[in-house]
Amino acid sequence: MALAHTILTVLMDAPSSGYDISKQFDMGVGCFWNASQQQIYRELAKMEKQGWVTFEAVPQDGKPDKKIYHATGAGRAELQRWYGEPSEPTAIREDLLVKVLAGAYLPSPHLIKELHRRRQGHHEKLMHYQGKAAEHQANPQPSAMQQYLYLTLRRGIRYEQAWIDWCDEVLAVLKLN
Repeated sequence: MALAHTILTVLMDAPSSGYDISKQFDMGVGCFWNASQQQIYRELAKMEKQGWVTFEAVPQDGKPDKKIYHATGAGRAELQRWYGEPSEPTAIREDLLVKVLAGAYLPSPHLIKELHRRRQGHHEKLMHYQGKAAEHQANPQPSAMQQYLYLTLRRGIRYEQAWIDWCDEVLAVLKLN
């Protein structure tokens, strides 16, 4: 998946500034696709050159004009083209798995410390995602976009829970050794 397709999807919901798009990444899309504000602005510039987005300049007092981006017909067509393609699983490239593998040859205290650290990080994300899920469930009439965002959030919750379970499993094995 390209960053451009994620941005196009966000813009389908509502025209947005680059800053607003980055906030959407922080608030919802971030559980499956991360991008910095700088990456988003660079991608928006490329997308404008391709004709996928256009912007409206909105004057601001004492600041440069704010650009509000809109998906164009060409951008919608690109999203439709991409949407029709099959998706492939993302290959795993995870340093912690290599560290676990190396654990057979190195002292385990370092690995145990890292597993606890990583477990804590996944736990914090899980709590954040579960809070977002509770907010969604409290909304009696979510929009279509909110419903689909909730479905991606559910995947994020399961991802974080799977990491926590795996860390616990590895820690249990290490305690036996």
